[in-house]
Amino acid sequence: MYLDNILAHNREFIGSNQYEGYKTSKLPNQKSVILTCMDTRLIELLPAAMNIKNGDVKMIKNAGGLITSPYGSGVRSLLIAVHVLQAEEVLIIGHKDCGMQQLDPSFVMEQMKTRGISKEEIQTVTDDGIDVAEWLAGFETVEEAVANSVSILREHPLMPGAIPVHGLVIDPETGELSLVTRGYDA
Repeated sequence: MYLDNILAHNREFIGSNQYEGYKTSKLPNQKSVILTCMDTRLIELLPAAMNIKNGDVKMIKNAGGLITSPYGSGVRSLLIAVHVLQAEEVLIIGHKDCGMQQLDPSFVMEQMKTRGISKEEIQTVTDDGIDVAEWLAGFETVEEAVANSVSILREHPLMPGAIPVHGLVIDPETGELSLVTRGYDA
């Protein structure tokens, strides 16, 4: 029923021209791109804490706000933001109390099984060359995870060296930002 509520609201939203207040260019006004976590506490808090308005930045979200592979979809999106959408700075923002911190992959796989994913289906991923436990694993500290993500992106062969890559951590309770890596200093 959630989808029906969304569609009903959307008809009202469109019918009353509420979208007018959100019109902007597809290019980021502040010429920056953010990679952050998909945590629900950050949806409105992060933009408010950073004084970001609609159209100011490109925002990419995933579990943990991390780069786990230099050739994953997150890095591809960051590279598109830099090379095509005119982003001139990258901010990787993790957060305190992240669900990915010390996440146990065996717990995730057990949750998959309770939702109907069989051992054979999990094995299919392994057969494709993926270490499922490593792929689903969390991280020790958010600061280390952010610093590692910054390092992966800075060292990427397709990332221009002149683009500053910053690393920060936000407190989801207060919105306080802590600097992990200042990209201008690299």
